[in-house]
Amino acid sequence: MNEMTGRERFMTALRREQPDRVPIWELIVNDPVVHALYGPDATYDDLVDAELDGITVVENQIMEDVDDTHKRDEWGIVWGYGEDEIPYPAGHPLGSWDDLASRQAPDPDADHRLERLGQVIERFGGRKAVVFLGHDSFEFTAYLRGMDRLLMDYVMEPDKVHELSRIVIDYKKRVMARALEMGADVALTGDDYCHRQAPLMSPAHFAEFIQPYLAEIVELAHDHGVPFIKHTDGNIWPIFDMLIDAGIDAIDPLEPIAHMDIGEVKQTYGDRIAVCGNVDCGELLSRFTPEQVVEAVKETIAKASPGGGHILASSNSIHPAVKPENYRAMVDAGREFGVYPLDERMVAEYREKSYIEAISGDEFGHFSRV
Repeated sequence: MNEMTGRERFMTALRREQPDRVPIWELIVNDPVVHALYGPDATYDDLVDAELDGITVVENQIMEDVDDTHKRDEWGIVWGYGEDEIPYPAGHPLGSWDDLASRQAPDPDADHRLERLGQVIERFGGRKAVVFLGHDSFEFTAYLRGMDRLLMDYVMEPDKVHELSRIVIDYKKRVMARALEMGADVALTGDDYCHRQAPLMSPAHFAEFIQPYLAEIVELAHDHGVPFIKHTDGNIWPIFDMLIDAGIDAIDPLEPIAHMDIGEVKQTYGDRIAVCGNVDCGELLSRFTPEQVVEAVKETIAKASPGGGHILASSNSIHPAVKPENYRAMVDAGREFGVYPLDERMVAEYREKSYIEAISGDEFGHFSRV
């Protein structure tokens, strides 16, 4: 097989087919890791150019300063910034449902909205898969209302929740449509529905307040002839069938520490979706050694990559606590051991292992299944 471009490799895997090697991608790579590997002037784009098969792009938001550590976006949501410069929601503008009638979304057609996407397509179009990261209805309703209030609203004010969800999803769908028409290759929504133990809401509330809006944006992607990746952290087993029913083409990132074994997911749903992930970034990439990372990558490939339909990535993102040498080891191991046809002896040996059990038990050992 001739060597594929990153875009060809990525899109082939999303079709659940077998490329020349397992594609490598990350939803997010934060600057400290990029700078450690490539120098203080390097950018995420430089890392993508050198290492990855896809690049993630988000919409542009105009931010105004609130104080030295907080900014306000175009929705009125206040974001705090810690020493790592990673934003977190710190102020929720919809404190009362009485304000909903006057609540308007920002202009999805604003000229600045897709400036970054245009730059990425100019540099990477046709070479790397351009993944546009948008949202469905959940996270922005939580950012606007506050998570605790929103979950109570599911019980006390369901009609208001749907009204707000409609405002959010109509905006997000319009931005996504523009991105796909501009040339993004893949649609993705980044709303996280779960923590490590379970979904944040009951399956019944997920079915009522989230899944229908997710299905709308998946349908929009398919109407544009583009595959759809759903990103959500945590233990998604209780809602997995509803994600499948929404029509998604792939799932990311499948946190092993949240009981999301990528081999089990591949066996259960691999005839309907591709899988992305799932090298642990909370413990493995942050605390352990490059040699142990290589072993975990071999296990992940053995479980998820046979037959194609797998994109190698971390279990969430390459955040500032990730050791740069461990990410280097992960990418290098993916390239070495992810070449098709896969080594059958490696697959047979490593698919029966479970490095995450060793992490959970505080003994990394040889990753053998107990």
